[in-house]
Amino acid sequence: MMDWTDRHCRVFHRHLTRRALLYTEMLTTGAVIHGDRERLLGFDASEHPVALQLGGSDPRQLALAARIGEDFGYDEINLNVGCPSDRVKDGRFGACLMAEPELVATGVAAMKAAVTVPVTVKCRIGIDDQDPEMALDTLARAVVAAGSDALIVHARKAWLNGLSPKENRDIPPLDYDRVYRLKRAMPDVPVIINGGILSIDEAKAHLAHVDGVMLGRAAYQEPWRLLAVDDDIFGETAPHATMQGALEAMMPYIDQQLARGTRLHAITRHFVGAFHAVPGARAFRRHLAEQGVKQGAGIEALRDAIAHVGTRAPAEAAA
Repeated sequence: MMDWTDRHCRVFHRHLTRRALLYTEMLTTGAVIHGDRERLLGFDASEHPVALQLGGSDPRQLALAARIGEDFGYDEINLNVGCPSDRVKDGRFGACLMAEPELVATGVAAMKAAVTVPVTVKCRIGIDDQDPEMALDTLARAVVAAGSDALIVHARKAWLNGLSPKENRDIPPLDYDRVYRLKRAMPDVPVIINGGILSIDEAKAHLAHVDGVMLGRAAYQEPWRLLAVDDDIFGETAPHATMQGALEAMMPYIDQQLARGTRLHAITRHFVGAFHAVPGARAFRRHLAEQGVKQGAGIEALRDAIAHVGTRAPAEAAA
C-alpha cells in the first residue's frame, strides 16, 4: 500500500471505524533511520491503534527502526516479507526474503529485543517455484520461534521472476485453504488472512477459520465499506452513520493541515471511492478533480463536492 495509506488516509479511515487496526505504508529501515522522521513517521493521535510497517533485512537496522517507531508511539511494528515490487527485491527486503526464513527470524528476534509493543510479520504463501506447504510453514515456524506475535498472510504466491508488481496482486491464484491449514497447524498463533477480500461479508466468512482479516485495496478503493466494520465485526456503533458525517468530522483536521501548508488534494485524493455507486458520485469526483487540485484550494471545494451526492449509511455499506 505504498503511496496509499499515508497519514491523511489513515485519519480518514479512522473516522469510518474506531476498531480496525490501521497500517502505515511500508517504510524502509534506511528511510526511518536516516530520513525526515517527522514527515515519514508522524501521525495524528486519532489514528490509534496504528501499526508501523517496515521493510528491511539487516537485524541491527530493523531493531533500531523498530525502536524509533515505538518511540513515535506506534502500537505495533510489522515486518513486511510479502511486497513483490522490483524496488524491494533490489533492496533485499519484501517478498524475496521468503527465500531466507532464518534471516527474517533473526530480524524478528532483534526487533522483539528492542521494543515492548507487538512485532508481527506479513508474508505470502511462497515465492516463485517454492512449495507453499513447505515455504509458509518454514517461515511461520521460524518467525514465531523468534517471537513474532502474529502472522499476516497474503494468500497468494509472489512471482518475482515473470510477473510485475501489479500482476502479482491479481494473477497468482488465491489459496485461502493454505492459510486455514496454517492456522490449524499453529492454533496458538494469531493468523490474519489477506488478499482479494472484497467485502465485510467475505471477511466475516474468513473469521470462521482465522483470527483476523486484513483489507487492502478494497478498503482504499471503496472506503465506504469500512462504515460497517464496527457494527458487523465488533458489535459496536460506528463512529459516523454516513460517509457525509465522516467527511464532516474530517473538516477540523483538514483545516489544520491546510494551515500547515498541505495541499487539499494531498488529503482528498483518498476520498475518490467514498461514494461509489451513490447518486452524484461522479460529480463529486469530477469536482474534486477540477477544483481540489488547484493551488490554494480550500475546504469549500470539498464541501461543494459533497453537496453533489446522496447518502449512504453503514447498513448499505455491508452489501
